[in-house]
Amino acid sequence: MRRQLFSCILLICILSACSGLPTGQQPATPQATTVQKAPHATPTHKGPKTLRDLADARHIHIGAAVNLDALQHDHDYSRVLSDEFNAVTPETAMKFDALQPQPGDYTFQQADAFVNYAHQHGMVPRGHTLVWYSALPPWLQNGSYSRDQLMYILKDYITKVVTHYKGQINVWDVVNEAVDDDTGQLSDSIWLRGIGPDYIDMAFRWAHEANPQAQLFYNDYGTEWSSKKFDGVYSLLQGLIQRGVPINGVGMQMHMHTQFYPDNATVLQNMQRFADLGLKIDITEMDVLTSETKVDMPTTLKIQADIYGTVVKDCLQIKVCQSIVFWGFTDRYTWVHSDLHRDSDQPLIFDKDYRHKPAYDAIVQALKTP
Repeated sequence: MRRQLFSCILLICILSACSGLPTGQQPATPQATTVQKAPHATPTHKGPKTLRDLADARHIHIGAAVNLDALQHDHDYSRVLSDEFNAVTPETAMKFDALQPQPGDYTFQQADAFVNYAHQHGMVPRGHTLVWYSALPPWLQNGSYSRDQLMYILKDYITKVVTHYKGQINVWDVVNEAVDDDTGQLSDSIWLRGIGPDYIDMAFRWAHEANPQAQLFYNDYGTEWSSKKFDGVYSLLQGLIQRGVPINGVGMQMHMHTQFYPDNATVLQNMQRFADLGLKIDITEMDVLTSETKVDMPTTLKIQADIYGTVVKDCLQIKVCQSIVFWGFTDRYTWVHSDLHRDSDQPLIFDKDYRHKPAYDAIVQALKTP
């Protein structure tokens, strides 16, 4: 999803102590939470042992980001997606440049197709993402606007998009990646420069006004580490809550690497600190990169499986963790190939031929563990 993510992981590793996630830890049994079902949903999956069945039994969401082109042209992709997952996130179909390519010209066709697919297959769709520094149309990125004009543009966009999907999408990533990796301060963006730091408060309030029933999330990467990034995100969320801003949860993206990943005690501690703020926690974009590994591929895939399995166990252990979404599900279609140009990377839980990888089996085992 981000071109700079891989370099960010490397930088964090230098700044943080890297050690293995334990794989033998048994999570406490979580309290059941209600899984939100799509209206008039008719699941089409079969078989008692899919990830979807196991997640339903644990009353959580297990999902994947959706490549719309693959969904529309690859039958196997669509079949596995609907069989294995009860939640979905659009990779690009709901970003600003896709929904408003020209001023005032909203194009919902692709996003509507995503939402319709989710409802037809009994899956919960996630809105992603309303406010981000990237994926902006040229007319906005290159324009010259006053503060009042930018506020109008952003409010109009959030209001129209959230209202368009009111009753269809009830979970939104409202603000995405607003905190700088190195300093923990707000990152440079058109919104920060043009409106000021209160653009975040405004975005959540406007989204809430458009759909008071929606669950509203702040979403970011790197929050699984002990770092200035985590401290900055925590401080941001704490401030939103203190100011009475309508925020319901935090999305922890969990982009990891088989060589660079945090100690599991830190992951659990950070999740618990978010939970102690009264926020829900969703794992929103998980994948585990394998490129430039220093060991053989079978060993790499075993490490990858341990990471996936342990993060799922962590979610089950933290009572307010309600959703686990992978950023894709098959190595045939992954942002790592297109954005990072690492065609040999195998970051997901199915291989290019839709066969289960060890990571899939580790997730199954985690979901089966009482």
